Amino acid sequence: MLVRSRTRWRRIVSSAATGLLAATGLLGAVAAPAHAAPAADTTPQASTSYSYTSERGDWVGRGETGAYAAPADTLKVTGTAEYLTVQVSTGALRSWTIELAAPKGETLHPGVYRDAERAGFRTGRAPGLDVSGLGRGCNEVYGQFAIDQIETDASGAVTLLDASFTQRCQEAAPALNGTVKINARPLSYGYTSDEGDPLGGGRSNVHTGSTSLFTIAGTGVGHIDFGVTGKRQYWSVTMAAPNGEAVEVGKTYQATRLGMDGTATLDISVTGGGCNESRGEFTVTELSHDAAGGIDALAATFTQHCEGIEPALHGTIHYLA
Repeated sequence: MLVRSRTRWRRIVSSAATGLLAATGLLGAVAAPAHAAPAADTTPQASTSYSYTSERGDWVGRGETGAYAAPADTLKVTGTAEYLTVQVSTGALRSWTIELAAPKGETLHPGVYRDAERAGFRTGRAPGLDVSGLGRGCNEVYGQFAIDQIETDASGAVTLLDASFTQRCQEAAPALNGTVKINARPLSYGYTSDEGDPLGGGRSNVHTGSTSLFTIAGTGVGHIDFGVTGKRQYWSVTMAAPNGEAVEVGKTYQATRLGMDGTATLDISVTGGGCNESRGEFTVTELSHDAAGGIDALAATFTQHCEGIEPALHGTIHYLA
């Protein structure tokens, strides 16, 4: 656990740690261009919210769906990374309580917690889950939950949370599914692959903090390297503005693998394989830098065609934005 003024658990490898993917040969080797002006930064907004879907027959949710979000609704987290509670309340007095607990003697961190029991009554090494709302709760809990992001301050209090859960009141009962966020920013990499695309193989997948590690780095304001490792995959995405330019937020760039003939650069590879030649496009929708000039938040979409074929790989990046 990394301890500074607060404890961070996001399954993020910082920009200084890009060697994790560079060692696999995945990061694009594109020379950094000179840039005349910095890119305009956008400021990503954190989310505090709770949403749920309930299957027909679920005792707690009664087959309904619902969503709550600050500031219209009040969401408050108490406790520590050993055992935390989120209280959700509204002006209509419809309230929810979400309890998440690590196995006894442990602390919560990014990952998937299976075979969860009712949090206050968990046994052995089981994690704890207890979601009650609208005046109803489970006597016993069968479920699982995933932690995508969690942070605590110096006192151990939880200051950031991004989690999802599935709860059943009996082993084979209908499920209540939900997501709870406290001061959380999106962190994910998702892709869909057309049939015939050699990289994605016609499949779709989403990487989040519960399963994957993320890296980000940049040279100046015109070059971005993003990497993901998880689910038996190593992904690398290199995006760069045309030589001498800064990346403009909101602009869609026509791109080739090496940024030839005045185009932007887009080079995507997975688990040691990539395109010899490619064409495509990308759009950076959010981008911000820290005081040292490093990228600390990015949101982007892309489409890449390998070897001149029409089937494409489509992707979406959210790195704390």
